[in-house]
Amino acid sequence: MSATAGKLAVDSRARSAAADDTTWRTLWVFCVYRVVLALFVGMAFVFLNRFSNVGIGFPQAVVPTVSAYVIASLVLLVPASLREPNVRIQVTAGVVVDVIAIVMLMYSSGGIRSGFGVILLMSLAAAGLITRGRLAYFHAAIAAIAVLVEQTLQMLRNDAGVQDFVQSGLTSAAFFATALLATTLARYARTSEEIAEERRLDLANLSQINELVIRDMQDGILVVDGEGRIRQSNPRATQLLGPLPTGRARLLDYAPEISALLEAWRRGSETTFMQLRAPRATGELQVHFVPIGSGDPSPVVIFIEDVGRMRHQATQMKLVALGRLTASIAHEIRNPLSSIGHAADLLKEDPGQNEDSRRLLEIVQNNVVRLDRIVQEVLLLNRRDRAQPEAIDAVPYLSNFAHEFCATEKVPDGGLDVQVRTTQRLWFDRQHLDQMLWNIARNAWRHGRKGTGSTRILVSPSAVPGRLALDVIDDGPGVAKEALAHLFEPFFTTEAQGTGLGLYIARELCEANSARIECIEGEGCGHFRITLKAA
Repeated sequence: MSATAGKLAVDSRARSAAADDTTWRTLWVFCVYRVVLALFVGMAFVFLNRFSNVGIGFPQAVVPTVSAYVIASLVLLVPASLREPNVRIQVTAGVVVDVIAIVMLMYSSGGIRSGFGVILLMSLAAAGLITRGRLAYFHAAIAAIAVLVEQTLQMLRNDAGVQDFVQSGLTSAAFFATALLATTLARYARTSEEIAEERRLDLANLSQINELVIRDMQDGILVVDGEGRIRQSNPRATQLLGPLPTGRARLLDYAPEISALLEAWRRGSETTFMQLRAPRATGELQVHFVPIGSGDPSPVVIFIEDVGRMRHQATQMKLVALGRLTASIAHEIRNPLSSIGHAADLLKEDPGQNEDSRRLLEIVQNNVVRLDRIVQEVLLLNRRDRAQPEAIDAVPYLSNFAHEFCATEKVPDGGLDVQVRTTQRLWFDRQHLDQMLWNIARNAWRHGRKGTGSTRILVSPSAVPGRLALDVIDDGPGVAKEALAHLFEPFFTTEAQGTGLGLYIARELCEANSARIECIEGEGCGHFRITLKAA
């Protein structure tokens, strides 16, 4: 958050600098206005004096006054352009120049009745808006004193009427009213700027918070416009779907599976959440579409969820409880099973046993083996976090695996067919691969026709660059459609003697090695594919 605060502080200083720049530009415009006013008065005296009556009382003072006014106005442009000295000094100097010039023109044009006093209202209003403080009343006082002094001179030298003092007083009062109005407007403007600055900072904070939340979300986000172009994404989306291409990418080219689901949703599909298997993703994904804005079709925010992560969270409590019971299961069940098995072996060696006793002892031994296998699989649940991947040469590894598998499972020669169609090596924990492949191959042989080539293991390049596909295929009837959704769930089994942990452990071991296991549908046979990294 310190970096965020620093950024906002820099932004605030930039905002203050922008405000000062606006004040200096306003002052420069005020100086230009003064030059134009001086030139206009001079031209009115030269060309339009029959209408304006400039200098009607003392014409010989007009030209020096206007000339000095023009020169002083031009001189005041220089410090305004250089922005030195400060604004208050320059505004005060400008007001003094305006007061002296306008009051001199008033004196030479017949006094307060000439109307030149009204010009000072504009100067005082501009000065009050620029300085934004009590200095405006000081400027109004200077103008009022000058006007009253000029009216006094008119009475002493030109026999002006006392009644003109009333108009001079009203004009002076107008000066202070103008200063009050300018100060009030300046205060409102300053308050509005402060409120706007606070809201700008709040919006900046909110924008940064939203950016942090979106960036750190566990779900991927894609913003797609009505024409199918990706306008915005977060890092999680690129982790799930791969890096975005440069330029304005189209959803159809980047993620055609999601694009097809989006089109189906826009056509009126009632499904809110849709699942898919993207080739570039390491697991199943679920997308959710939320329309934004207007248009036909309207822009859409696509939320991409990792189903594997949600499934992992859903089973976390079960795994925690199972992990706590692992030690007690090993102690309370495995040791008695060993004793029961050993006792059954001793009883079976007794020559006095009849056929019924031997059959019962065989049932005891088979169930001891089955219970021991259940304990072994439960104990193996916690081994997935200790993965140590290594580069495995597929040809010698699978040849040795096939030899051991056929010898142990009593599979005839040729029953397990191994084919390797790549020179790349497998990147996987060897012990994990042994356990997983043995489990899947045993299931394939059990459900196949048990003939030559009934079970096939095929290694080939995957459609995803840098990954390999390890397929285990049997010639059996395949997996029932109603079982597909629960195939990798713990303790789900369709076999009376099964534990329901084999495929679940296989999936856990794949995730521990950054791989993915899936059941390929619609081929009329059992087909499991493991997509794993290539070394």
